[in-house]
Amino acid sequence: MARPDKAAAVAELTDQFRSSNAAVLTEYRGLTVAQLKELRRSLGENAQYAVVKNTLTKIAANEAGINALDDLFSGPTAVAFVTGDPVESAKGLRDFAKDNPNLIIKGGVLDGKALSADEIKKLADLESREVLLSKLAGAMKGKQSQAAALFQALPSKFVRTAEALRAKKEEQGGAGTPAPAEAAE
Repeated sequence: MARPDKAAAVAELTDQFRSSNAAVLTEYRGLTVAQLKELRRSLGENAQYAVVKNTLTKIAANEAGINALDDLFSGPTAVAFVTGDPVESAKGLRDFAKDNPNLIIKGGVLDGKALSADEIKKLADLESREVLLSKLAGAMKGKQSQAAALFQALPSKFVRTAEALRAKKEEQGGAGTPAPAEAAE
């Protein structure tokens, strides 16, 4: 029979795995408490960084339907549960690991798909969601402007052509072409 405190810890971790968009497993051996506090700040408000027990976290991940992380639960482990933009948190982890080589990114999971440490670093190289959305909006606006200019150019060109033809006919009609005869009375 499991102890109530361990069962509660597993239930809490299971809820965190289910409610988060991503989870990144790290090894924190050699980091001081002050450095861990700095890491938590660098992750932003959309991530929670927790030092966990491997056996309880493995059970919680399996209960949440995440089996891909089983091999990563060895050594001192901490998990960053990401509820917001995973790119921002991956950047925070990557940047902190550059300054503090004791932090080792083991791997993680994003929307149920397992990620290796290299894939998390590639995720960190992406631009944030807001930047990507603004670039998409700018591209769409540019295409709409091009389409509007094209649609406006066709009637404008037609009007200019019709005006040129009318002017040419007037020029020809006034330079020696007899005016139409008036109807007989």
